[in-house]
Amino acid sequence: MNIIKYPEPSQWNEIVERPHLDASQLSSTVESVLQEVKVHGDKAVKRYEEMFDHVVLDSLAVTEEEINRAKNAVSSELYEALILAHHNIEVFHTAQQFQSKNIETSPGVTCWQKSVAIEKVGLYIPGGTAPLFSTVLMLATPAKIAGCKEIVLCTPPNREGKVNPAILVAASIAGVHQIYKIGGVQAIGAMAYGTESVPKVYKIFGPGNQYVMAAKQQVSLHDVAIDMPAGPSEVCVIADDTCQPDFVAADLLSQAEHGIDSQVFFITTSEQVLDQVANEVERQVAVLPRHDIALKALENSQFILVHSVQEAVQLSNMYAPEHLIIAMEDYNSIANLIENAGSVFLGRYACESAGDYASGTNHTLPTHGYAKAYNGVNLDSYVRKITFQHLSEDGVKSIGKAVVLMAENEQLEAHANAMRIRMNQIEEG
Repeated sequence: MNIIKYPEPSQWNEIVERPHLDASQLSSTVESVLQEVKVHGDKAVKRYEEMFDHVVLDSLAVTEEEINRAKNAVSSELYEALILAHHNIEVFHTAQQFQSKNIETSPGVTCWQKSVAIEKVGLYIPGGTAPLFSTVLMLATPAKIAGCKEIVLCTPPNREGKVNPAILVAASIAGVHQIYKIGGVQAIGAMAYGTESVPKVYKIFGPGNQYVMAAKQQVSLHDVAIDMPAGPSEVCVIADDTCQPDFVAADLLSQAEHGIDSQVFFITTSEQVLDQVANEVERQVAVLPRHDIALKALENSQFILVHSVQEAVQLSNMYAPEHLIIAMEDYNSIANLIENAGSVFLGRYACESAGDYASGTNHTLPTHGYAKAYNGVNLDSYVRKITFQHLSEDGVKSIGKAVVLMAENEQLEAHANAMRIRMNQIEEG
């Protein structure tokens, strides 16, 4: 971890920089795989599954029998936890449903919006060092609430050609329609272009490694929408001398264990807390099963001592973290000052893990500073809003002259004429 004490504002831009990766070779590899999938469909997907996931597959689709077996393989305790998490996610996202209103903008001019679900969505669920069955609930639950007609899920199988049972159970609970044993770039390509087995979708959701993220960005240029640009996962914790240092250390490590390219960002106003948290991190990381991963992530991480809470907030807003934890008793005093963050956790007991699993908020969030311009996945991510307008004769009288004048001044005579002939007919009676 990098400890920085009282940095000058001129240093902040450098401090909030994320680690940079050379993506030139990566982009070339991704482009090659995508093109093969686009041209050769299932044949290419199966070849890349053998190459990258080390499994020979006769069929890409998960069968109903496999789903039923998975239900028997998951403990009753985990099943109940999945049900609880799904319920809370469903409650929170159902409350986001859009209520349309008819608005009369001028006499005789009525405008409104209609919310329409995206018909076909694709969900990518990593299944490598950490099979993210929680992400199934986060992505499929709002898709189901929105009314998406086809919910397609791709996730990599193990070397025996099997999908993690908890992923299949979560998919069943959340209402996924089709599940395929495909990982990595080839999964993104299959959903973006469609193959003999996998239907083409209109929008792709979900996290993944740098190859998956690059694939999503490439297919988004021409073929399909994506949820958001993203990079490695990250957390920022703001703490003062009212925090509990062992809680803060645990929060930092819960993020660091995601992957070696994850980043933790700790900002505090207390030098004593800085030392206590650093010591706690060293103590706790030593006993983590994924301590090697966490230690590598900590190399990318910053522990920063600042003069004031206001300075801490300014630095956090510049960093724009995916997750932000305010570990202070007086968290309300600064919560409203937060402008750039994916999801915010307030107070001593609101650990990031709560949002990752079961509080009800969505854990698919913007990373790499994109929280300055993007929000996390929510119900609106799965719908489009179509605008409608109706003009009566009174409406033409209300805005007709303005429309004609503006069109004429933009030198678009056909636009002007479309309104002008209506005005003339009304005047002629």
